[in-house]
Amino acid sequence: MQLPVGDEDPTRAALPTTAVISAHPTPHTCGTAYAISTRALVKSYPGPDGTVDAVRELDLDVFQGETFAFLGPNGAGKSTTISLLCALARPTSGQAVVAGVDVTSRPQEVRRRVGMVFQRSALDPDLTADQNLLIHARLYGLGRRCARRRAGEVLETVGLTDRRRSPVRTLSGGMRRRLEIARGLLHAPEVLFLDEPTTGLDPHARAQVWEHLRTLRERHGSTLFVTTHYLEEAENCDRIAIIDHGRLVAQGTPTALKSAVGDDKVHLRTSDDTTARRLAGMIAPPDRPVTVDADGVHLRLPDGSTWIPRLCAVLEEHGIAVRAASATPPTLDDVFFHHTGRSLQATGRPPAAPPRQGTAADSGGER
Repeated sequence: MQLPVGDEDPTRAALPTTAVISAHPTPHTCGTAYAISTRALVKSYPGPDGTVDAVRELDLDVFQGETFAFLGPNGAGKSTTISLLCALARPTSGQAVVAGVDVTSRPQEVRRRVGMVFQRSALDPDLTADQNLLIHARLYGLGRRCARRRAGEVLETVGLTDRRRSPVRTLSGGMRRRLEIARGLLHAPEVLFLDEPTTGLDPHARAQVWEHLRTLRERHGSTLFVTTHYLEEAENCDRIAIIDHGRLVAQGTPTALKSAVGDDKVHLRTSDDTTARRLAGMIAPPDRPVTVDADGVHLRLPDGSTWIPRLCAVLEEHGIAVRAASATPPTLDDVFFHHTGRSLQATGRPPAAPPRQGTAADSGGER
């Protein structure tokens, strides 16, 4: 891939400026109102039993400047979709526009305009943080002066200025992920793709990575496209898309997706759960099944917290003591199960990368 070389390229001189988000994008055609827009996108591969569609008729829209989460079970088509959007694979059919450029007709230009943070580290552990960045900058065609300037800027963005001369092998797991993000930002991409950016990190390190991602978005208007298995991280994104068997099955804000699933989960533990189930079924709406198991009585009700006093009163009138009662609103895992028939928690998270012996990677936390 040949990229422009020189120190004066204005598109490489600074991080992107804040993007303008259109409130009324065109609904049926790919356009520049979006950072990413696809229509009827298909990617097929030959298989032993015929053609396998890894991505099927995908219609996806990501606004400029938003943080977008892409969820799906293993094998759902997430990685294939990212390969298509980064112009690393050619679509079988359909259209995809990324950063205003068609991925089929101008793939090299797409690759100039996007950054990628891979799930597995692509850093050289024997080089310093600064050296890793400078090599990457030169591969993207930045001149020496510009490369040095950009390396300093992105290290400051991710809070690693004081570790720029440290060998990568001496950095903690969280620092390495932040350095990966810095590397992806060197050429000032309009869209940054992050594949499982916090896999293998402890909660503290994960929180620090997301703090820097939020800062990146707030200061520079960067568009972030994130795949993750951590539902609590997806909650912090502006919008979420769920893909299953290569098809987009849901897309919207976390709040809207959870609201669409429906009712709250109501859980009761009583002195006689069998009788409590019968009584709850008598006062609950007829289309709300009531179940009982070793943990107690379960049912779904709209605005469940307002039903608890009524349920408790009826049970106590019949001499049944209520030992515990709770109402839980729908979660993103409920949304995922509703659309895929599986729990994302049960699909398994990617294994953590094995630590390097004798390095700071033995702990995912910061130093």
